[in-house]
Amino acid sequence: MDEPSTLLTVGGLGIIAVTVGLLMWNKVSPVVAMVVTPILGALLVGFGVGDIVEFFDSGVNQVMSVVVMFIFAILFFGILSDAGLFDPIVRSLILLTRGRVVLVAIGTALIGIVAHVDGAGATTFLLTVPALLPLYQALHMSRYLLLLLLALSAGIVNMIPWGGPLGRAASVTGIDPIELYRPLIPLQIIAVVLVLVIAWLLGLREVRRIRRRVMATEGGSPEAVDVRQIADEFTERQHYARAEIVERMNSHPAIFWANAVLALGVIGLMLADILPPPLAFMLGVALALPLNFKGSNLQMERIRAHAPNALMMGAVILGAAVFLGVLNESEMLESVALSTLAVIPEGAGANLHIIMGVLGVPMDLLTSTDAYYFSVLPLVDATSAQFGIGSMEVAHAMMAGNVIGTFVSPFSPALWLALGLSGANLGQHLRYSFFIIWGFSILVMLGALTLGLFSFH
Repeated sequence: MDEPSTLLTVGGLGIIAVTVGLLMWNKVSPVVAMVVTPILGALLVGFGVGDIVEFFDSGVNQVMSVVVMFIFAILFFGILSDAGLFDPIVRSLILLTRGRVVLVAIGTALIGIVAHVDGAGATTFLLTVPALLPLYQALHMSRYLLLLLLALSAGIVNMIPWGGPLGRAASVTGIDPIELYRPLIPLQIIAVVLVLVIAWLLGLREVRRIRRRVMATEGGSPEAVDVRQIADEFTERQHYARAEIVERMNSHPAIFWANAVLALGVIGLMLADILPPPLAFMLGVALALPLNFKGSNLQMERIRAHAPNALMMGAVILGAAVFLGVLNESEMLESVALSTLAVIPEGAGANLHIIMGVLGVPMDLLTSTDAYYFSVLPLVDATSAQFGIGSMEVAHAMMAGNVIGTFVSPFSPALWLALGLSGANLGQHLRYSFFIIWGFSILVMLGALTLGLFSFH
C-alpha cells in the first residue's frame, strides 16, 4: 500500500480507539474487547465472514507458540513453588537483613527478584507481602516503601520471556520470545544493580524518616526485632498453605536440588536455543510433576490448581490474535500508519518508539498493559517501519520504558492484591512511588540506549 485508504484508516482507528477505551475503563474483559470490536469493525468496513476467518487464522498462527509457552511456563513455576523451591531463598534473605533498615530495603529488592521468577505478579505479592510486612511494621518502616521496592524488582524480572510484557510484545511483532529476550539480558543485569542502589538510597532515606518522625513521637529507640521469629512465621505460613499436599509430596532432601537443577536446565535449554520455549516448558512440567508429586491424581490436582492463571493469559493472547489478525491482514494498520506519517514531523516519527517508551509509565495510568502492547505497540511499529526501523528496536524501546510501570497501574489486578495484603491505598502508593518508578524507567531506557538496543534517528 503506497497511499492510505480513508475507509481503512477510519476503520482501524475506530477499532483501536474502542478497544483501548474498553480496556482503559475496564468495561469488559480483554478477550471480549479484542474479539468483538475488530470483528464488528471489519464487518462495518465491508469485509465478509470469509475474510475474517482468514484474518483469524493468520493471527492465531502468529501467537500460538507464545500461548503454549505461557501456559506451560506458569504451570512449571507454579509446580516448583508448590514444591517449596523458592522458600529457603526468601527465608535466608529475611535472616540476612538482621533487622537493619537499609539491609531490609536491599533484601526486599532481592526477594522481589527471586519471587517474580514465575512472571506472575499475584504469586509474587502473595509470597512476599505477608512475609515482609511484619518486619516492616516492627522496624517502623513504611508499607509504601515495601510496595515500591517490590514493584521495581518485579518489573525488572518481568522482562523474562514468560513475563506478560515480553510475551505480548512477541505476539504483536511476531518475533520469537527468546530472540526478543536475549539482547535484554545485559539490560536486566544493569537494572538489577540499579534497583539495589535505589534500595540502598531509599533505605537511608527511611532511616532518616524513622528517626525524625517515629522516634520523635514515641521517644527512645525502636524495639529490637526478632528476625528469626519472622522468618519462622513465614515458613509456617508457607507450610500451612501447602498442608493439603505436603504429605503426598516427595520429601527426600535431594528433591530440592533436583528442582533447582531442573529449573536451571529448562532456562538454559531455551537461552542456548537448544529447545524452543514451548517444548522446554512442556518438558519441564512433564519432569517436575512426577519428581515432586506422588500419583497421577495429585499431579492432575496441581495442574488444575494453576490452570486458571495459565488459561487466563492464554485466552487473552488468543483474543489478541483476532485483534492483530484483523488489523494486520486487512491492511488497516498499515493505512493508519501511513496516515499518521502525514500529520507528524519526520523527526518525531522516526523516534516515535522512543517517545512512547519515555511515556510508558505515565501511560500505565491511562491504559492497561494489554492496551499498551496490543493497541499502541502495533501502531508505533507500523509507523516506525515507514522509517526503516525494525520491530525488534521498537519492542525494546517500548518495553524498556514501560515494563517497570506495571505495578503502579490501576489496571493491574496484582497491584490491587498487593494493596489489600499490605493495607495500603492506591492514591498514597501513587504519590509515594510514581515519580521514582518513572525516573527509574528512564534510567533503564538510557541503559538500553547505551547497549544499542535502540538508537535515535
